[in-house]
Amino acid sequence: MPSAPEPSAYRPDTPVTELAGWLADPVRAADFPAARLRFRNDRWAAAVGLADLSDEEWTRHFGRFDPLPDNLPQPLALRYHGHQFRVYNPQIGDGRGFLFAQLRDGAGRLLDLGTKGSGQTPWSRDGDGRLTLKGAVREILATEMLEALGVNTSKTFSVVETGEELWRNDEPSPTRSAVMTRLSHGHVRIGTLQRLLALEEREHMEALVDYCLAQFPGPPPPADAPGRDEPAVRLMHLVVERLADLAASWMVAGFVHGVLNTDNMNVSGESFDYGPWRFLPKWEPGFTAAYFDHAGLYAFGRQPEALHWNCGQFAVALRLIADAPPLIAAMERFGPLYMEAVARRWCWRLGLQSRGAEADARLVGACEAHMSASGVQPDAFFFRHRGGRNTAGDLAQAFAGYEPVEDAHEYWSADTPQSMLVEEVEEIWSAIDRDDDWGPLDDKIAALRSMGDAHGPAPIAAGHLPRGES
Repeated sequence: MPSAPEPSAYRPDTPVTELAGWLADPVRAADFPAARLRFRNDRWAAAVGLADLSDEEWTRHFGRFDPLPDNLPQPLALRYHGHQFRVYNPQIGDGRGFLFAQLRDGAGRLLDLGTKGSGQTPWSRDGDGRLTLKGAVREILATEMLEALGVNTSKTFSVVETGEELWRNDEPSPTRSAVMTRLSHGHVRIGTLQRLLALEEREHMEALVDYCLAQFPGPPPPADAPGRDEPAVRLMHLVVERLADLAASWMVAGFVHGVLNTDNMNVSGESFDYGPWRFLPKWEPGFTAAYFDHAGLYAFGRQPEALHWNCGQFAVALRLIADAPPLIAAMERFGPLYMEAVARRWCWRLGLQSRGAEADARLVGACEAHMSASGVQPDAFFFRHRGGRNTAGDLAQAFAGYEPVEDAHEYWSADTPQSMLVEEVEEIWSAIDRDDDWGPLDDKIAALRSMGDAHGPAPIAAGHLPRGES
């Protein structure tokens, strides 16, 4: 698997408690009428020492939310603001989720267990705090596909069906309910710092920046970067590096997140919080995922622009404790870093060894032109031309001189590649909804993990230290 985790002992650690008095509100999970385990991610449970839990224990912790041993005694609903489709909203926060636990993997990396659909909080506004079972199934599929394609993504850790009937405007109702737990590197959003700016909480901003540098460490800024020793500037460089790479990883995966608001951007640079996502049926920059994105603000081809804009809002927030010029200098790195990341990840997905920036850029351009002209589905394109095979004409010229990586995995000999188009998502959900048949979902997860194995180790996510370094 591209990011296959190594087993580790259970290592609870809760540094968020030092900030919780002004960062979060203690809450309780809803008292659901049922708790039926539907999905447990034992691959990633092993990485945090929880794979040995029995199904009964698992359900008690991730369906009823009894605290894990020596962990947070009570869940925390995090406070934040955010730009939603470029309109600032100070009335948001964790409205149907909370931070449930913190723990470390074998390399010492801090990981959070956070929820979706766990009930109402002080930030629910008019919402019921619930999640549809279909939404949970869709998130399983999104995270498994993205992980297999090398994206630095949150992991769907657990799904428990909760026995309620929910009414939603955007899907047939009543519909089944669930509570989901995700595993991720952190839940500090750009919107978290925007809130501190709005409230002019300078000391809290400084404390949060220190927390992010300590818990999400990364390489130092370039040697010639102005203000490179200032904590806020260091964090700014890391967030720019991470989000430039994240944007590139989505583009190479042919993925459209759909809702790139600043409250959906973690400073750890992970992809998370999947709502109206889609994978491309064809290479179309204007393709949108959200039916309500009428202006195409977060269309496929505009995702790099959206993440760059979000970095700008992060810089504005950091102005509370830092001067503008060093933050702007960090922002100016986004474009070149994005192009470097696209080339690196493009070669990885094609199974080719890089030939340098100029040649790789030509390769990417030729591939995009071919997909646009031919209408081929992106997953099929990358599969068909893995290692430079099956090329002709202009495409063959673009691939000339590239050396393939070794590809002995049986996946590359299959007739067709794995993909995740909306029609298949609906078929998988229909089997569950109509017949309570979870077999197609289980089969798809197994197939995606095999695809991940075939691709080999994913490119290292930018803006982070190599595993095991601190």
